[in-house]
Amino acid sequence: MENKDRIKYFYEHITSEHRLEEVCDYVSEDCIIRVGDMRIPVGMDGMKQHMIEVRKTYPDLKITIINQYCEGDFIISEFIMEGTHLGEWLGMKPSGKRLRISGVNIDEVKDGKIIEHGGAANTFDALFEGGIIQPAREYK
Repeated sequence: MENKDRIKYFYEHITSEHRLEEVCDYVSEDCIIRVGDMRIPVGMDGMKQHMIEVRKTYPDLKITIINQYCEGDFIISEFIMEGTHLGEWLGMKPSGKRLRISGVNIDEVKDGKIIEHGGAANTFDALFEGGIIQPAREYK
């Protein structure tokens, strides 16, 4: 399986189906998360923990890759994440609303495993659409 296909399978099946026991086949023990110019070592266990925490907020999480671009060892995946907001997140009480969040993941793959992961999700757009958060009001 090519790296692009492995990444798609990881998100659409391993992550969406919460198959934690198979994460070791797709994520390196030395995996880091990139946030801007910061690199945070998380390893395979950190990636599993992230999946567990996201699943607490969206128990029916489903990720669909809608487009991918590859350059060398890097795979950029445009995705749609869907799930029902049933767990508290960032102090927001569960709304029970089904949300669709679009975003982009950037993964570097070596020897078939993710060694670096980063990206961004359009969370606020989904929260506005779902009526979970409101725009700030102007005070005069």
